[in-house]
Amino acid sequence: MSLRPAEPEPPRLAADRVHLLLDWFDREGRPWPWRATRNRWHVLVAEVCLQQTQVSRAAGHVEQLVRRYPTPADMAAAPLGDVLALWQGLGYPRRARNLHLSAKALAATGWPEDYTTLPGVGPYTAAALRCFADEEPVVPPDINTRRVFGRLFSDGVPDHTTHPRLRAQAWAWGQAVMELGQRTCRARARCWECPLQELCPSAGTEQVVASPRQARYEGSMRQRRGVLLKAVTSGECVPRDRDGIAADSLLAEGLLALDNEGVLRPPM
Repeated sequence: MSLRPAEPEPPRLAADRVHLLLDWFDREGRPWPWRATRNRWHVLVAEVCLQQTQVSRAAGHVEQLVRRYPTPADMAAAPLGDVLALWQGLGYPRRARNLHLSAKALAATGWPEDYTTLPGVGPYTAAALRCFADEEPVVPPDINTRRVFGRLFSDGVPDHTTHPRLRAQAWAWGQAVMELGQRTCRARARCWECPLQELCPSAGTEQVVASPRQARYEGSMRQRRGVLLKAVTSGECVPRDRDGIAADSLLAEGLLALDNEGVLRPPM
């Protein structure tokens, strides 16, 4: 009697991957300070600091800012220059200016129904607030989450309407997907370290899914602006003509002020 070839094993259900990813995060999710709170303001501070910045680099700044400005009213009452001084080392100071403007708006009128009406808050940050502060079943859309969904759920992204656990653990699900994208499901996948390797339909992939590369920092206008801003917020007397082009760009954005003698000052 001839032997029939074995039937191929049916694909694992997406639910298996959902449970495994949530269980892994419950055991091994990193204890970042902002994960211990659902305070909207603290979550907003963390998310703004984390934009275009490595998590480990942003962590200390988040703690300093939340400690100094525990409420929007506290930051709103402070000069922008003080906020910029604490921001040093994070880069992209427009984020600090927008956070300061958001604090003023929140202190004046409270939290809006639509978070994208706050200065500098786009679809990603609004979704992060909804997930990580309000615990709504929304996963913030960024390169990490899109990469995980594209690889791990190529057969269809699960959502809370069909997976009850995603309704009950909306916050953890958003964090778990983000965590996997940061640690193993990176631009160059580290499948050998991934807790879902055996269930992932893309295991062993060599496709690189990365963010657009930033322009070189050394010698760039970003660096020149950063050097000038650091000097001024550190209390140094800096004339505008030390670097007129960089100074003018910072002045135009309200990130520096100019006195009558042509000396740059922190903004109020």
